[in-house]
Amino acid sequence: MSTALRSRILIPARNAEDWRLLLADPKLHWRDGYSAKSLAECWQNAGGLPDEIAALLRSHPDFSDSAPELLFAIPEHQTPLPGGVRPSQTDLLAFIAADAKLLTLGVEGKVDEAFGPTLEEWLQNASDGKRARLRFLCDLLHLTNELPGTIRYQLLHRAASAVVEARRFHISNAVLVIHSFSPTQCWFDDFATWCALFSAMAKPGQLSRLTQLESTTLYAGWATGTCSPRKAGEL
Repeated sequence: MSTALRSRILIPARNAEDWRLLLADPKLHWRDGYSAKSLAECWQNAGGLPDEIAALLRSHPDFSDSAPELLFAIPEHQTPLPGGVRPSQTDLLAFIAADAKLLTLGVEGKVDEAFGPTLEEWLQNASDGKRARLRFLCDLLHLTNELPGTIRYQLLHRAASAVVEARRFHISNAVLVIHSFSPTQCWFDDFATWCALFSAMAKPGQLSRLTQLESTTLYAGWATGTCSPRKAGEL
């Protein structure tokens, strides 16, 4: 059996610790008070959809009368994208039923970690592969104007991954969710700046409809949860 085929077999997690093995660095990235462990504990312990995620979805008129239900979720899901060799690795890819509607959620967990490099930083000495990747992202998301260098690259490819996966499963609603565990909403301004590319105004706890991409509707939202406190001495 090939590695590619084995990678499509999903084994349900028994507890949050099972998520740890999927991380790029299971020792470095698995700490109290940081995003990977906070996200795993929150979703695993919820026994379904975390309350703040359900509330985020219901905040939009398209889903306000629904009872969102988690169908299944895949931690650390990798979505191949054109250009370069590295896929986009989404912290959690979730599939939701909101009554008669289906949604694909690309969930990015955050505490106080930044969204990675800005577009200007990412494009320094850019290879042909990087430029091909950026063209693909802009075409997919219908971003026709030149993008500001201050935009965080991670938000572009995470949103694109949600759209790609929604289309793979023939789901018409794709959602980028930032699941923040920061009491000060750290890095929210970067998210709001990215939403403004689609002329959308971001607010914590409020789902925004960003754009229509052929048969796929793209939404984005910022949900706030709580996480375990960091141990003494951890930075």
